[in-house]
Amino acid sequence: MQSLCAILSDTGHTREADSLTEVLALCLLETDFGGLGLNLEMALTEKDETEILFLVGAWMESLNSADRSKLSWPQLSSRPEGRRGMTLSEKIFASHDIARRGFVKPGDLIRVDVDWVMASEASWAGMERTYQNLGSPGIFRNDRFWLAGDHVVDPRVNEMPQVKHLINASERAKHVFKMTDYQGMNYTIMHTEFFRERAQPGMLIIGSDSHTCSSGALGCLAIGLGAADVTMPLVTGETWFKVPESVNIRLINSPPNGIGGKDTILYILKELKRNTVAAEKVVEFTGPGVQSLSCDARFAIANMTTEFGGITGIFVPDQVTSDFVNRRKSPRHKKDLKYYHPDEDAVYSGTYEIDLAKVEPFVALYPCPDDVVPVSKIAGTQLDGCFIGACTTTEEDLILGALILEQGLKNGMKPTKSGKRKVVPGSMPILNKLRETGMLEIYEAAGFEIGIPGCSYCVGMSADRAGPGEVWLSSQNRNFENRMGKGSFGNLASAITVAASSFEMKVFDPRPLLKSIELDRLDKIIGHAKKPPRVGESMTYIEPGGPCVSLTGKHEIKQQTSQNAEGRASLANSERNKVRRGKIQRLGDFIDTDALAPAEFLVSSRTSEAIGSHCLEFTHPEFRARAKEGYNIVVAGDAFGCGSSREQAVSALMGCGVICVIAKSFAFIYARNQANLGLLGVTIKDDSFYAVALDGTEITIDLGSRVIFVGRNEYPFTLSQMEEELISSGGITAAFQRFGKSLFDVMCSAKPSPEHTANLDLDGEEARAPQSSLQW
Repeated sequence: MQSLCAILSDTGHTREADSLTEVLALCLLETDFGGLGLNLEMALTEKDETEILFLVGAWMESLNSADRSKLSWPQLSSRPEGRRGMTLSEKIFASHDIARRGFVKPGDLIRVDVDWVMASEASWAGMERTYQNLGSPGIFRNDRFWLAGDHVVDPRVNEMPQVKHLINASERAKHVFKMTDYQGMNYTIMHTEFFRERAQPGMLIIGSDSHTCSSGALGCLAIGLGAADVTMPLVTGETWFKVPESVNIRLINSPPNGIGGKDTILYILKELKRNTVAAEKVVEFTGPGVQSLSCDARFAIANMTTEFGGITGIFVPDQVTSDFVNRRKSPRHKKDLKYYHPDEDAVYSGTYEIDLAKVEPFVALYPCPDDVVPVSKIAGTQLDGCFIGACTTTEEDLILGALILEQGLKNGMKPTKSGKRKVVPGSMPILNKLRETGMLEIYEAAGFEIGIPGCSYCVGMSADRAGPGEVWLSSQNRNFENRMGKGSFGNLASAITVAASSFEMKVFDPRPLLKSIELDRLDKIIGHAKKPPRVGESMTYIEPGGPCVSLTGKHEIKQQTSQNAEGRASLANSERNKVRRGKIQRLGDFIDTDALAPAEFLVSSRTSEAIGSHCLEFTHPEFRARAKEGYNIVVAGDAFGCGSSREQAVSALMGCGVICVIAKSFAFIYARNQANLGLLGVTIKDDSFYAVALDGTEITIDLGSRVIFVGRNEYPFTLSQMEEELISSGGITAAFQRFGKSLFDVMCSAKPSPEHTANLDLDGEEARAPQSSLQW
């Protein structure tokens, strides 16, 4: 291979040479770091040769994948005159907008190119069924699909038929799609190594997990969606968005030494509360305080933006970002860096200042991530278990937790015999680092069981589950009812607080131990020195390019418009159930997807009816029987469907007979899942509706007139053409079966009218492309 690389390079086949160089590097890389662990002296087995040849085939196919990808529009060095001010997220949307206008604004419905698609073994099972229902059309890029085995897989349960099914599905994906990036089961939690070694600033990343937002720490737009929703960009390379508003969380000052990202996001939740200022918005973290946060700290904050209620969280990239990305092993994952920053006149829905100097150790009390109190307020609370792990717990957190334990042991503190203690590193490279630096020995000396990379107690759906009545302190990111295990009570804290509390199994303030730690050791253990802010040094920021004004571009727009007219006519002629009747079943605020589709039944439930038989089983046990009796229209409050991205929440409602959900507001991912699976969802904010829409009341929903009738009362509602078309088609899978890969062309692009033309210019908000009535 070395010889072949040299020949290819000498003869001008540099792309092929570079790809084979990547294969050779993977062959020689240790298994703990995602390689085959071979060396040039060893004799190869038949299995080794098979793996090498597979990698060669996959990386050669990746060249075809790259050729299929849409050409990127040239970026600009400065903002064009007259263009509206844009937020960071708007610039990334604009740079991926297929129309290549060079600008977007909130409310625009756009088709976008996608850089990466992510999935776990648990979500891939649903995605594979969707993929097969689409007719197995192939995927867009085999080198931009990240599939990690983390949610359910564990050597203790991998022989169970249901878990074997998930493993086999992932292995099939590896071979069928010729995936270049596949490390198998329990190599990493889905988000950990993707953030550390792959995500690049300026990218648009779509994942089938609500914590996909973690990679926003590096200045990329990373958004979690449901499985069916994510399958579309996997196949087509694109998806659609209604450009959301952005909220600015401006960070000032620096946190106290040793206080990291987890306590920072808990403080933000304490001050601003979830599903309030961040609801249905992109959360942009800006301000001078950002520079005092490591990329690991930013990761923890971006990770829990989903608990905050945001669509995603994103940090303005800076020199800290650049240093982090440029330390990567593979040149492949640091060559597409695009640094954007918000304009000074960017319009935010609101700006809120957070003083990092006020951050201290906090605890979020069960069952609400925003019921946050200082650790001192509940010090001494008895615990049954302490867990350090989950995707939100970074390498930095794990090392700090170990240093707290080390200091406690030096001070004569001893772990009690009672209680359970477990630490689960986020990836094999982190586990390797902890082993090499002696941190694992410290955890073991403090009574902790060492787990392999995976979600563990954080999802409570595999080998690790908290028992009924057990009270836990955990560094995970979500503490909803039954999250860690049926009947258990989970409280959230940072790794240092969990570590300090583990000795006596009582909540304990870590600051006395933290004061004795030499924090310089943290940077030495991680392997790089912490650099002070560099005066005068700045990033090279760019601007999204556009517009597309070539004759070819105009011709394509006109051609697409013609094709779309045919598609729209087909949609308009489809049969639609215009009137729906039923009886109301009332639910409250914050009905989360963990409750709608309990984790322990996700793997075994292959149909809507199967998961529907467990819908709200633990929180509203009477719900399913009443739905079957005709109480089939749900009326709920704020943030219906918050929590995990699991689209089974929608399937469960449909499986037990629900025909419509009416709420004051819906969580972003859930709302997309609802339309994509064909379930009608209606937003009503009028309080008078909820005064008369009582439990058991008969109700009529007229889609034609967009009116809800409750007795003699009438309540108008809006339903976008996009939503109606998805629902009338029976969901996005059925729409794909009808329109194929032109699906987004038909449903998203501009609708021609006499008042508008296809002429695009750069006159900011005065510019007018063909306007669409397709508003989400």
